Amino acid sequence: MSESTFYNTNEFLLVSLPQNAEPTDGSNTTSYFENDLFSGVCQTANFQMPIFKVGSLDDLVVESEELSKIDNTTSQTIMKIVDVLESVDSNKNTSYKTLPIEQQSLPEFLINFKWDSKKFKLDKSIQALLTDINNDTIQLDTDIKATSQTYATAKQQLAQTERKKHGDLSVKSLYNIVTKDDFITDSEYLTTSLVVVPLSLKQHFLNTYETLVENVVPRSATSLSQDSEFILFNVHLFKKSLHKFQTACREQKFIPRDFTYSEDLLETMKKEFEDSVRLEHVSKRELLRLAKTAYSDCFINWFHIKCLRVFVESVLRYGLPPVFNTKIIAVPPKTMNRCKSDLIKNFGYLGGNAFSKDQKTGKINFNDTSLQEYASLIDTEYEPFVMYNITL
Repeated sequence: MSESTFYNTNEFLLVSLPQNAEPTDGSNTTSYFENDLFSGVCQTANFQMPIFKVGSLDDLVVESEELSKIDNTTSQTIMKIVDVLESVDSNKNTSYKTLPIEQQSLPEFLINFKWDSKKFKLDKSIQALLTDINNDTIQLDTDIKATSQTYATAKQQLAQTERKKHGDLSVKSLYNIVTKDDFITDSEYLTTSLVVVPLSLKQHFLNTYETLVENVVPRSATSLSQDSEFILFNVHLFKKSLHKFQTACREQKFIPRDFTYSEDLLETMKKEFEDSVRLEHVSKRELLRLAKTAYSDCFINWFHIKCLRVFVESVLRYGLPPVFNTKIIAVPPKTMNRCKSDLIKNFGYLGGNAFSKDQKTGKINFNDTSLQEYASLIDTEYEPFVMYNITL
């Protein structure tokens, strides 16, 4: 069977029919799915579904409802993982079509799907299998969230250190700008304050810094660095006046920088940046690795849930023994409605005659006045046979 449609579409149908169901167009079922469905445009493969342990009718009804919910939540988990992959991978080459599923391409996995009886043993009840699969997906989701948070924290830390390294003089780290000679470090009474001044206020600063507070060393201000917006000065003064001097600077719209010269501190600042780069790289790589693995595992879990759901619904619809003709159909873009209409036209009779049906679509006619107050109780998504849309 050609895989071209499987590769080129995002939409599929899972269809389950009674073993002896035949299309109304006069062909046999095999020929219909291989050649006649929507004029042969759709590609179809057998969907391998094992026989599970069937409990009571009440059990099946409860499992049907739970499977529907878990089907949706698993699909949402996969979408979140894809979002993570696309946000982390700058090359944008991690779409579902390129990621392997069990060392297969996605089309190969869909065509060759087989229940993993080693991981999800068939001697368990449907409810136990459902719980095992869902718990596995929940754990994968939890791991992705935790690793995503670790990466987000590392990314934020790197952004902060980048800002310190490459920002303007009001925020950037000064470890590679100032030297020991710019500070008074061996005096009992004197100290040095660093002040960042907007270029527009440079002259005002030079005219006023000596008189902002008492005990400023006259003519001690020295320009140390300048960028497009600010200029960095050092000013020498008595230690007892440092706090008042910094407060007075802020009132004049000068920006005092808290900085105590220390060789150890400078080395620490250098190491901080290097560590931030390394941590961001490592956490990003780990998130990408985990997300790719989680995508594959969640996708596998999702199709095991689909398999269980098709089986349960088929037993509820068609009864026992649980032997069904199950297909996965790759539907070309923008043809889903016509493909479904073709299927309903040929197999709509499986829905019986409990309600009046539209002659063209085979679906229940909800405008049928004979339904009266019961119309609101009818499932508007009801199909005359087991059929599920899958959108990737």
